[in-house]
Amino acid sequence: MGTKRIFNHHVHVAYFWLALVDAILFVAACYLATYIYFMPEPGALEEYLRSLPPRAAVFAGMTTLAMFAMGLYQPRLRESTNGVLLRVGGAFLMMMLGMAALGYFLPSLNLWRGVLVFAGTISFASCLLTRLAFTNTVELEQFKRRVLVLGSGEVANNIASKMRRNCDRRGFRVHGYVRMPDDDTVVSNGNVITLQEPLSDYVRNHDIEQVVVALDEHRNQMPTEELMRCRMIGVPVVSILDFFEKEASKVLVEAAKPEWFIFADGFQNQNARGISKRAFDIFASFVLLMATWPVMLLTVLAIKLEDGFGAPVIFRQKRVGLDGRIFQVMKFRSMTVDAEGDGKARWATPNDARVTRVGKFIRKTRIDELPQIINVLLGDMAFVGPRPERPEFIRELSALIPHFEKRHCVKPGITGWAQLNYPYGASHNDARHKLEYDLYYVKNQSLFLDFMVLLSTVEVILFGKGAR
Repeated sequence: MGTKRIFNHHVHVAYFWLALVDAILFVAACYLATYIYFMPEPGALEEYLRSLPPRAAVFAGMTTLAMFAMGLYQPRLRESTNGVLLRVGGAFLMMMLGMAALGYFLPSLNLWRGVLVFAGTISFASCLLTRLAFTNTVELEQFKRRVLVLGSGEVANNIASKMRRNCDRRGFRVHGYVRMPDDDTVVSNGNVITLQEPLSDYVRNHDIEQVVVALDEHRNQMPTEELMRCRMIGVPVVSILDFFEKEASKVLVEAAKPEWFIFADGFQNQNARGISKRAFDIFASFVLLMATWPVMLLTVLAIKLEDGFGAPVIFRQKRVGLDGRIFQVMKFRSMTVDAEGDGKARWATPNDARVTRVGKFIRKTRIDELPQIINVLLGDMAFVGPRPERPEFIRELSALIPHFEKRHCVKPGITGWAQLNYPYGASHNDARHKLEYDLYYVKNQSLFLDFMVLLSTVEVILFGKGAR
């Protein structure tokens, strides 16, 4: 197993096939449900079958998207059996609501209610069976690539320390770390190997399927000829930066040199894509505004009832946007009016005493972010992008974290790749980890990735991930 690049985004092959198998089974469920429902009426069956293909395709597509929205095709999903069952049930509830709405606007594409009930029941059962089979096979060692890491120092240790075993390592297993001359071996959680034969011979004799170059700078001479021999015998050789990008969907900040940003694929902000992204942002803003205005109205009333009708509802704060430009971000106020009465910027903390009762709820459900729709319409923000930070924190973080300023090459967003993959950040270390995901987005941005992020944000909202 591994990853494939689809519209600039690296997708795990195993989960792609799982989604495809599910979609095929959902289509099959529609046909089986049709035969069951119309069994007493053969004449009606033939007539309904003629219009079934588009209906079945819509049902399968909507169900698959709902399951994706619930995180069921994400390698980072770590849930018990009950947790998976809850998510599958939630996905099918979303699908039923979506099909009900479709039946109102486009009845010709909707399944009949009786057929829909049968199709949903059959699909639910088949989904549980495929997921059970998938879970019991995806972790089997024989299905994982055997990876050999060239190096055992600080750079190589990132694989052992930063790649989560039940998430980032689902497509491979590390055979070992090759100790190079003059290496200061740092890797402790792994098999450290001292070669007694040429690298290419070792690779061939131990069925290595990929070599990852992770050498500490100025400490090792790269064995160019041996690596070329590995390539010639059909074994891919990749840098640790490319390896992290493909397997963990992030950029390893510590190992990224300025020249890598120059020569690497991506990091392009094409005019055509900018126009399409802006059109997408405006359309999505109006749709979300129409869908959430009752929630926003109730939030205004709740804030007024808690803090008094004279208290402000909208909280404005300076943030850094595209190319370092300062703008005023808008949010529903979730903290006390005098939260920073002394004018000093502070990170939010767990169980922050400054957060109001209403604030705890709207922060947990991300309702406090809804006024940023106005920021998107004004052009200060996009729907998807790195979260905008305060100027005070930007100055501090830019001095401590390499390449931090490169996140300002795109507009900040209401949601983003980092928000999906890392919990709420409230420290320098958290900011460093989130930057790894932000740089991945900056490098590989596309409308496809934006759509995937927006779809996955449903899971974040429903399960309260990353909120504080």
